[in-house]
Amino acid sequence: MIELKNVSKWYGEVQVLNNCTTTIQKGEVVVVAGPSGSGKSTLIKTINALEPFQKGEIWVDGVAVHDKNTNLPKLRSRVGMVFQHFELFPHLSVTENLTIAQVKVLGRNATDAKAHGLKYLERVGLMAHKDKFPGQLSGGQQQRVAIARALSMDPIVMLFDEPTSALDPEMVGEVLDVMVGLANEGMTMMCVTHEMGFARKVGSRVIFMDVGGKILEDCTTQEFFGNPDARQPRTKDFLHKILQH
Repeated sequence: MIELKNVSKWYGEVQVLNNCTTTIQKGEVVVVAGPSGSGKSTLIKTINALEPFQKGEIWVDGVAVHDKNTNLPKLRSRVGMVFQHFELFPHLSVTENLTIAQVKVLGRNATDAKAHGLKYLERVGLMAHKDKFPGQLSGGQQQRVAIARALSMDPIVMLFDEPTSALDPEMVGEVLDVMVGLANEGMTMMCVTHEMGFARKVGSRVIFMDVGGKILEDCTTQEFFGNPDARQPRTKDFLHKILQH
């Protein structure tokens, strides 16, 4: 479903991705972990071309992201993206937030778009809030609306960029529950997160990155957490720090 081959990126002199190569199969849930500043968010944003990259190749469902002739808006319409800070339109109601891209990007008529969007609002448990504005919702509710909005575009893959890091601890669970449900339904997902409990429970694989944008580990969740002594020294250090609490 997703293939990255020797992807490198620089901001000026600073290299933020360093020869990143991996393949994600349909239905896999891949957790991208690592310290702050290791390029995790940048890596997943290159997949739908929200971040340009200077070297390497990326394919999503056979479409070449690196090809200058690729229709990027069309590609992005098939790749669901959920950000750290929700990115909902504050002046639009929840229902309008769910329908606007379906109408403008996919060309659905307003009635179909609304029905489709509300189906996913029901799916994330927020139908009672359909006429509210984002500012009237809690952070956890806004993030669930953002997930419903992404799903209403019928994506072939979902990318999550630290979807719970801006939330109060009490709200983290409600967002992770929705993500667990998606994973159980077979949605292909890549998720940058510090929630190691989620990674262990739902992830099929873990990609571990370190400062400088290098992929140090790319292995099954079982291997990553179950056999820390077989990991690289930097990974071992990371696991030791997070698993002792």
